[in-house]
Amino acid sequence: MVSQHIVKSYDQEINLLTRKILEMGGVVEHQIARAIDALVKRSVEEAAEVIERDDQVDRIEEEIDQHAIRLLATRQPMAFDLRLIAMAMKISNDLERIGDYATNIANRCERLAAVPPVKPLYTIPRMAQITQEMVKDILDAYVERDADKAVAVWHRDNEVDDMYTSLVRELLTYMMEDPRNISACLDLIFVAKNLERIGDHTTNIAEKIHYMIHGQRINRMPRPSTA
Repeated sequence: MVSQHIVKSYDQEINLLTRKILEMGGVVEHQIARAIDALVKRSVEEAAEVIERDDQVDRIEEEIDQHAIRLLATRQPMAFDLRLIAMAMKISNDLERIGDYATNIANRCERLAAVPPVKPLYTIPRMAQITQEMVKDILDAYVERDADKAVAVWHRDNEVDDMYTSLVRELLTYMMEDPRNISACLDLIFVAKNLERIGDHTTNIAEKIHYMIHGQRINRMPRPSTA
């Protein structure tokens, strides 16, 4: 009976770690969506709410780290469980960085709201939609322990990279045509770069999930271009 109780307690602690990762991921998803909504609507108030909520992401990351360290110290896990706990700390760090990028986007909203729009925002909301889908799918892959789904997300990053490259070229053209657009275009490039970095950190999580499940890295074959 004592042995069964210990196993049940251990399973509960592992499940708590998974739930914390999902909680953090859910907040980060919401942060990305709100930051882009604030950008499109030119809402300084909504952007301020995103910035204010960044502390919540940091708090959950700290909780995950403390719980993982306690598990490592008291349970002495091996094999898959060891990888799961170690990767949880690394994944939470990637999610924290994604939250920071959403906050960065929100910080630019006030500047962009103060000047006339350069162009209709089509590409940036589309980039944001893809990165949100990537974050959602990678969290599903994590909770389902699905390495194939993680690899599918990993491959999708090229789509974000291609959109970023295309947008930068377009905005550079606007800047050359009218120097008055330079400040706003640079801010939009900054926003797009932060979305591109969100995609990069999501692929980092994909690699960590693959390692967690299989104990080996994703085969780094070139990802097919979407261009």
